[in-house]
Amino acid sequence: MRPRKKGGEEEEELWVNSSRKDCSLKLIKIVSCIVVFMAGSFLGLSWGVHFNQHVSQTDIFFPTKLYTNCGKVTLSIKNFIEPCNLMHVMTDEELFWRASMVSKRKEYPFNRVPKVAFMFMTEGPLPLLPLWDRFFKGHEGFFTVYVHTYPGYTFEVPETSFFYDRQIPSKKTKQALISTVDAEKRLLANALLDFSNERFVLLSESCIPVFNFPTVYKYLIDSAYSFVQSYDENSNQGLRYYNSRMAPDIKLSQWRKGSRWFEIQRLLAVDIVADKKYYSFFRKYCKTGCFPDEFYIPTYLNMFHGLSNANRTVTWAGWSRGGHHPATYGREDITESLIQSIRNNGIICTYNSKPSSVCFLFAMKFSPDALEPLLNLTSTVMKF
Repeated sequence: MRPRKKGGEEEEELWVNSSRKDCSLKLIKIVSCIVVFMAGSFLGLSWGVHFNQHVSQTDIFFPTKLYTNCGKVTLSIKNFIEPCNLMHVMTDEELFWRASMVSKRKEYPFNRVPKVAFMFMTEGPLPLLPLWDRFFKGHEGFFTVYVHTYPGYTFEVPETSFFYDRQIPSKKTKQALISTVDAEKRLLANALLDFSNERFVLLSESCIPVFNFPTVYKYLIDSAYSFVQSYDENSNQGLRYYNSRMAPDIKLSQWRKGSRWFEIQRLLAVDIVADKKYYSFFRKYCKTGCFPDEFYIPTYLNMFHGLSNANRTVTWAGWSRGGHHPATYGREDITESLIQSIRNNGIICTYNSKPSSVCFLFAMKFSPDALEPLLNLTSTVMKF
C-alpha cells in the first residue's frame, strides 16, 4: 500500500497535471486552427476556380471583360446594348449564339433610335471612303459602320473618319467558298450586338451611295420588306448547281439564286445568324460551280421568309457591257448622266407593295480613280 502524499505534494501534482492539460488543450487548438485554415484555403481555391470558370461562361452574356479599351470594368446596360469597342475575344460560335438572342419584350429600357448598319466587306482598304464619310456627315446616331477585312490587315483611317475603329475580328475569305457566307454572318452578328441596329446593308469597297443619307435612311427604315434578290433558276441551271443530297431538307423547288449584296431587317438577320441546320448543307454540298454567297441567303429566305422579302436588291450593277461580272466604272466614266441613270433608270419596282421609280440606293463597281469625279457630283446630283 502506497503511502498517502502530504497536502503540499498533492497540490503540486495537481498543478503539474493541470498545466499539462492546459498545454495539451492549447496544442489541440493550434493544430485544429491550422487544419481548419488549410481546409478553408483549399475550399476557397476550389471555389475560386469554379467561380472563374462560371464567369468565363456567363461573361459572354454579361460582357464585363469582353471588350477592350472600355475603361473601368462595369456590368452596365450600356455595354450590353451598344458595345464600346468592336474588337472582342469571342469565337464565331460564341458570337453567333449571343447575336441571335431576341427579347420577348417589345418595349426597350432605353431611348432606342433605329439605326442602319452599313457593313463593308473588303480585302484591304476602302478607296472610296472619303465619299462615304461625306455621305454620313451630320447624321451621327442614325447609323453604324462595320468593316470586315482580311485578318492581319491594319485598317488605318483618320480619327475623324466614321470608319475609325470600326474593324471587326475577321477570318480569311475566298471567293466561291463558304467562307464568304461566314464573313457575311460575322458582319451581321457583330452588327446585331448593337440593339439599335434595325436594318443591315452589305456593301463592298467598290460600292457608292447614289442618294443622300436622309433619303436612304427613310427608304430602309420605313420599308416593311427586306431587299434580297431571290429568283428561281431555270431547270438546267438549277440542276447544274443544286445537289440532290440536300433533299429532302432543301428541295430543288426551293432552290434560289441572287445578288450577294443584300439589305435585311433585324429579325431576318437574327434568323440567318442563328441558322446552323441549312447552313451545314451549303457548307457540305455547295462547292464546285456553286457560289454559296449567291445561293444560301436567297434560298433560306425563300424557304422561311418569302413574304417578308421584296425579292430585289437595292444595289445597282451595270451589265450592259456583257461578261460574267458587272462592269467597272473609272474616272472617265463618271458623269452626271451616269449617276442620274442609276437614280432613275426607267425601271418601276414595288416599294411597300406600291409602284416606285426609286429602286436603287447604292451602285457598284467603281474603281479608286473614280473618287475625285464622284466627289465633284455629290452636291449637285446626289445632294450630300
